[in-house]
Amino acid sequence: MKVMLIAHTPQPERVVAAAAKLCYSNAHVDDLLEGLTPEKSREFLAKLADMGHESPTEHASFTFAIEGVSRSLLAQITRHRIASYSVQSQRYVRLDSFEYITPPEVARDPQAKAAFDAQMEQQASQYRQVAMLLKDGHIRRLTQQGMDEKQAVRKAEKLAIEDARFILPNACSTKMIVTMNARSLNNFFRHRCCRRAQWEIRALADEMLRLVLAVAPALFAKSGPPCVFGTCPEGAMSCGAAEEIRKKYDVLHKEGEAACWED
Repeated sequence: MKVMLIAHTPQPERVVAAAAKLCYSNAHVDDLLEGLTPEKSREFLAKLADMGHESPTEHASFTFAIEGVSRSLLAQITRHRIASYSVQSQRYVRLDSFEYITPPEVARDPQAKAAFDAQMEQQASQYRQVAMLLKDGHIRRLTQQGMDEKQAVRKAEKLAIEDARFILPNACSTKMIVTMNARSLNNFFRHRCCRRAQWEIRALADEMLRLVLAVAPALFAKSGPPCVFGTCPEGAMSCGAAEEIRKKYDVLHKEGEAACWED
């Protein structure tokens, strides 16, 4: 898995603080940013967090480039609907020898790993075979209809992989660009940093949180699973490791704040 924060709202904490200032004062747009030093901006954000006033945080957005994750993860992350996604297309990108994600539990078991790898190779072989058969059939049909051979080959290729992709497994690796505002990100972190979240998306959430903490630590000062700053909402389904998790995210937040001040 590789995750990069490739863009974000300039001075995100100051922007959110300005939005909050507008809500709670008679400031005019001409002087809205006046006095909003980094320290003052963080004071505003701390007050917002204490009040639970989240709407001003929607004015700061963050864009991530992500690769080396599974289509299974894609199905999960797109459930977070207040976001923008651009994903590598299996309709336009041929995946004859696709990369795939191996779950850690599978990787730890030699027999399971061998069976898993064999199945991935079999599906790759079937993908290539079906794509080839479909492409040949489309070329014959299109040329019989009078299409130029070179044009028929190009069109047949697209038509073939569009249907052959149905063979590809959830383990198939994909790439995406994801943009979320800070409010959506905090919701994402609450759900996906939790130990009960699936291992892959939890790893992604942790890395995304580490990246945003390095540029806007006050904006994400209370980010992470619910048990970090309160009680676990999972009831009987709780992992029972709240103290361990609090220590983990305390370190993550301190590292982010240190990185931000270094910049």
